[in-house]
Amino acid sequence: MKNIAPFVADLQAGSVAKRRAAAVALGKSGMTAAIPALAAALGDPHPAVRCEIMQALGRLADSSAVPHLTSALDDAEPAVRAAALAALGRIKDPASAPAVAGLVNDKDVGVRIGAAVVLGKLGDRRAIGSLEKLLHDPFSEVREAAETALARFRK
Repeated sequence: MKNIAPFVADLQAGSVAKRRAAAVALGKSGMTAAIPALAAALGDPHPAVRCEIMQALGRLADSSAVPHLTSALDDAEPAVRAAALAALGRIKDPASAPAVAGLVNDKDVGVRIGAAVVLGKLGDRRAIGSLEKLLHDPFSEVREAAETALARFRK
């Protein structure tokens, strides 16, 4: 794909379906030039569009997307926070570890699981304390994710 302009235009206007499709196309484009347009759309009113934007930024796998993804970790929608975590896990930039560690106290179980998984992938030893807190989570899935992440530090 050489010209991303039509997708950028669709990302800024149109139906939810059109905005989601534009985000998918931009993510699959492989062009890091799409990152500013995706970042500019992070304020989209529809959470499904914001989730697609997170996935697109993750697919582009460029560290320049990390500040935008970490800002999305504050999104009101748990699905968007989880999508941002997944994207950070794909990019694996250790600079995102402090922001990800902040989500071990998230009220959403899926977000806490995602935080544990990503902290394990990032390999930043400063995250060990945050992961150890999750070993006492009331949900077994969160505890298991934390155990798996901590095991990565022991290798």
